[in-house]
Amino acid sequence: MLRNGILNPQINSLLARVRHTNLLVISDRGFPYWPMIETVDISLVDGVPTVLQVLEAIRPNFDICEIFMAQEFRDENSPEVQQKFLNSMHGIPVTFEAHVDMKKRVPGAIGLIRTGDITQYANMVLMSGRV
Repeated sequence: MLRNGILNPQINSLLARVRHTNLLVISDRGFPYWPMIETVDISLVDGVPTVLQVLEAIRPNFDICEIFMAQEFRDENSPEVQQKFLNSMHGIPVTFEAHVDMKKRVPGAIGLIRTGDITQYANMVLMSGRV
């Protein structure tokens, strides 16, 4: 029986299959459904859990070398929200690109974790590997 760390068996299974340079998506509640991508939906209610809570939970056992996010995140969110996200990334390089271009990366992902986050354009595509 697991006593700490990720307790969700679907997320554990998904993370165990990610290899070097593979992609994993953490999405907000409004991100489109991708039928060909394994999706673990952990949304409960608006704002629960958040993208940053999931990022924080997976970081201890998941090496991330780069994060891709939508440029629109910068346009739609306050400097305080942007700073909160950057602080949570702890120095991982972030590439901001048009939302439509970021979504082109999704079909190559191992899976997607959908949250209840209501932050505009909070979606992240994580590339595994060491910084």
